Amino acid sequence: MKYAICNELFDNWDFARVCSFIKETGYAGVEIAPFTLAEHVNKISPERRREVRAAAEKAGVDILGIHWLLAKVVSDKPLYVTHPDPAVRKDTADYFVELTKLCADLGGRIMVIGSPKARDLMPGVSRDQAMEFSREVFSACLPLAEKHGVTLAIEPLGPAETNFLNSAADGIELIERVNHPHFKLHLDVKAMSSEPTPIPDVIRASKAHTVHFHANDPNLLGPGMGEVKFEPIFAALKETGYDGYVSVEVFDFKPGAERIARESIEYMKRTAG
Repeated sequence: MKYAICNELFDNWDFARVCSFIKETGYAGVEIAPFTLAEHVNKISPERRREVRAAAEKAGVDILGIHWLLAKVVSDKPLYVTHPDPAVRKDTADYFVELTKLCADLGGRIMVIGSPKARDLMPGVSRDQAMEFSREVFSACLPLAEKHGVTLAIEPLGPAETNFLNSAADGIELIERVNHPHFKLHLDVKAMSSEPTPIPDVIRASKAHTVHFHANDPNLLGPGMGEVKFEPIFAALKETGYDGYVSVEVFDFKPGAERIARESIEYMKRTAG
């Protein structure tokens, strides 16, 4: 099992320090939230991209990809995946093209598409329309993604976060509509906890589509820091032959980055066997 962690946990840390610390702690990869580099993807200069990539390479850490793609973006154009206005969808599709370039520049291979508030169903937009709008937006960057070996990974999220794409089955439905080898599924333990189907069964049913995986707990902390037991989760991942990263993503930073990072990986290594 390969372990990674998301960089926004290390608030106000220099990126080189983040890489050194997670390497020492036992992680092999890091996942980057673009807003930690700049408020807009086009404000992340070529020099900064090279600097970030070089810091990871020096520490021996793999930049596996990017996530929180539309979070905290400061833009004069609204970004919304399922917006009924074609111009808004076009601007959003263009932004995803720029995000794809960023991911490639950093040496990443995965783009996790969460962004719950940029995909909520707006008044008058049906679920079927939202599926088609999403297909349109994401398809625009897929030729570039394929060229650079980048895969977009749609992330189903629970109903507390969004009213669209709430289950792995919903994500797979969109994947089948997009019908592109570089558009796949991302699974998240916190999100799957809201599904009526047990998490290991969701993992097994999603085997053919899953390309990335987030480890966390519904209490917003890391794996092993809440009530979710990961033994059956890791067993299901192994059973399905998952060979990607298990990446720690948390939302409650109060225990501190160092404690969360250490306790999470110690628990995962102990549990995965």
